[in-house]
Amino acid sequence: MDVTVLADNTVATGIPKGLRGEWGFAAAIGDVLFDTGQSAAALDNARLLDVGPEFDDIVLSHAHYDHTSGLDAFLDPFESPTVYCHPDIWHERFIREPADGRTLDDPVHIGIPYSRAEVESGADVVEHRDPVEVRDGVYALGEIPRAHDDNPAHLREADGELVDDSVPDDQSVAVRTPEGTALVLGCCHAGLRNTIEHAESVTGRTVRYVIGGTHLVARDADEIHDLADWLEGRLDLFAGTHCTGFQAEKIFSERLPEAFRSVGVGSTLELPTTA
Repeated sequence: MDVTVLADNTVATGIPKGLRGEWGFAAAIGDVLFDTGQSAAALDNARLLDVGPEFDDIVLSHAHYDHTSGLDAFLDPFESPTVYCHPDIWHERFIREPADGRTLDDPVHIGIPYSRAEVESGADVVEHRDPVEVRDGVYALGEIPRAHDDNPAHLREADGELVDDSVPDDQSVAVRTPEGTALVLGCCHAGLRNTIEHAESVTGRTVRYVIGGTHLVARDADEIHDLADWLEGRLDLFAGTHCTGFQAEKIFSERLPEAFRSVGVGSTLELPTTA
């Protein structure tokens, strides 16, 4: 099974011509689409890479626009793909402080830009908190227990007020292979260690491959080194994308040199056959 990056902050290859990067994430996991980026770029990249672009199964990691805004490009009322998501994905999300540190006068909406009814006009929606086997050996993990540090971000609407958002809808995709579990992450707001441990409990196999956004961009160097201590010797592949951050990528490239791989739009990572 191949995992191909369709949306990411960076483009990994100049061939085929025309691939586009953007802040966000999407990947084809075999025949399953995981996240959709923030525009039609993921669909355009899929066509250029000859991946899909029609997917019967779409898994959304969480509500944020940079993972969900491209969804409408993949919906088809005649084919009706199945969209898997946490029920909290429809809650409105906001930000007051962009990356440059300014405080905005008015909060900006950063949640999924579609209502459930709009998505259902072009897809079958499956809401789930528990793990779901989307395809043989491919699991949408559902809500992830958080015994260790997680990665909350920004604000959500609750009872008419804006409150800190722990992003409870965050989920990832686990692929069970003969060599261990491959874990594909959207933003990993649930925390990398929590997500790895949950994936292992669902698949019954040790996580050996990690691909995607880890949200370590919000962590300091000491915290990243602590995580590297825990990961050392566990992984055959670490391919951080999107919200992993330059500092974390540098640390992991030094601490996990045999496993580390730099990837972006157009990168294809080959996994063992599902089992």
